[in-house]
Amino acid sequence: MAAEYEYIGNELELFAKAERWKSYFRSHLQKYLQGDVLEVGAGLGGTTRVFDQGTFQSWTCLEPDKDLCKQLEQTISQLHQPQRYQQAQGTLNSLESSALFDAIIYIDVLEHIEHDAEEAALAARHLKPGGCIVILSPAYQFLYSPFDKRIGHFRRYTKAALRKITPPECIVKKAFYLDSVGASASLVNRLFLKASMPTAKQISFWDRVLVRLSRVFDPLLFYSFGRSVIIVWQKDSVREKGHD
Repeated sequence: MAAEYEYIGNELELFAKAERWKSYFRSHLQKYLQGDVLEVGAGLGGTTRVFDQGTFQSWTCLEPDKDLCKQLEQTISQLHQPQRYQQAQGTLNSLESSALFDAIIYIDVLEHIEHDAEEAALAARHLKPGGCIVILSPAYQFLYSPFDKRIGHFRRYTKAALRKITPPECIVKKAFYLDSVGASASLVNRLFLKASMPTAKQISFWDRVLVRLSRVFDPLLFYSFGRSVIIVWQKDSVREKGHD
């Protein structure tokens, strides 16, 4: 991501109302977001708002697009405890080397970064001992669609692909998939519809119906398949044993 980055996607507002999906991934990720948190690619503040009720101490929103930063500032002003938040325009390269965090989160962001392994390694250098990097990204390269291309995705991921870019000083604490039913809908789009942008009605149906079904089926499938893949890396000074 360049310093004068301009986000090419236009899906952020379209997905902003996917409240059930956001509540679902929050239920799995919130426990890792403690202390001082850095959100990379904060966009319009949709993810920021999702975790607003968390028990973290501070939350820094990092966003390279200046226009999105303006809208992000407004979002922060409307949060429950805006004093806990701060905002910075730029990328990890913009931060001082002394800026360290207990958790760094990428929600639908890493796939937009061409050199993802370098980004992961840089994130680890901004992590406190024992801290976590939390990543949620679209799953399975075979589901890569015109929609992915249109909004600037370089790739989609599997657990194995994310494991390969684990920073050397980190271990894999958790890796799993979410939204098994939504993945089936993505496959239909990839094979038959090939739409470059979902409609508001499609997003609403996915959020109201498919995500609700995924909450039932994902545990039954042991979180082994889904539209999104999640990995949590932990700085290995704690030396905890990772697990799937």
